[in-house]
Formats: sequence, C-alpha cells, structure tokens
Amino acid sequence: MARLSDIIEEFIKDMFNNSDETQLQIGRNDLANHFSCAPSQINYVLTTRFTMDKGYYIESKRGGGGCIIIRKIEFNCNKSLLKTIIDKIGDSITYNSAVQLIEGLFDEQVITERENMILKTIVNDRTLNVSLENKNKLRADILKAVMVLIFNTPKFVINR
Repeated sequence: MARLSDIIEEFIKDMFNNSDETQLQIGRNDLANHFSCAPSQINYVLTTRFTMDKGYYIESKRGGGGCIIIRKIEFNCNKSLLKTIIDKIGDSITYNSAVQLIEGLFDEQVITERENMILKTIVNDRTLNVSLENKNKLRADILKAVMVLIFNTPKFVINR
C-alpha cells in the first residue's frame, strides 16, 4: 500500500501531466482537506519531493489559506555534469573546497566573472554568520541550489 506522501506526490505530478502549464497554483489547506491530512503533510511532500535538484521551484504565499506555486524547471543542461557537481558538494562543504569548485566552473566558462565573484561572496565565512557545523551545511545547500539554477533554464521569470 502506498504511503500518503507518495499519493500526494503522484497527485501533484498528475496535475502537471494533465496541464500544458509549467506552473501550478494550489491551496495548501485545500490539498490537505482533499487528502484528509494536516497542512504540514503537504509541506513535507513539497520540501522533500519537489526540490530544485529534482526540477521544481516552490514559492509559498502566506495568508488566505496558504497558496503554493510550484514551477517546473526545464532541464536543458548536461544532467550528468550537474549530478557530478551536486555529488561533489555533498551535504557539507568547506569554504576552500567551494572556492575551488567555483574557480573550476569559471575556468571552464560555465559561469561568468560576475557570477564567480557573487558565488564567492555568498559562500564566504563572513557572509554565513552561523556556527561552523551549520556553516558548511548551509554553504552546501546554497551552492547546490545555485548550481541547479545555473545549469537549467527556467521557463518562468521570477518577479523582481
């Protein structure tokens, strides 16, 4: 028997498959009511099954029952290279290792000089003002999210 998380995931994926859109807007409470579960169960599915590295961008809007926008990212990159980079980053990465990775991407012209400087600033120890243990994990999470965006062209524009 399938777990509720699996059923919710399949339901959302079916909504994408039955639509020509690359974006879904759903009510968190409406979905929770549909599956007779707590809204936190919906959050769990979204945060574990619809991640950036799996090709999804989640935006949460508060108020009015909690609207969720799920955007599907179109992969147009070398998936194996992206996977290799994500694996190299792992669950934790030091500043020096992150800089080496960023420099390698710059040397291979995967990122621009501007992106090189921005990434180095983002992963700098002074920028990540948290404990050492959390700093390396946070740095890895940030780098993985940015790599997915760099290696993929979203079919949407994030309002600025």
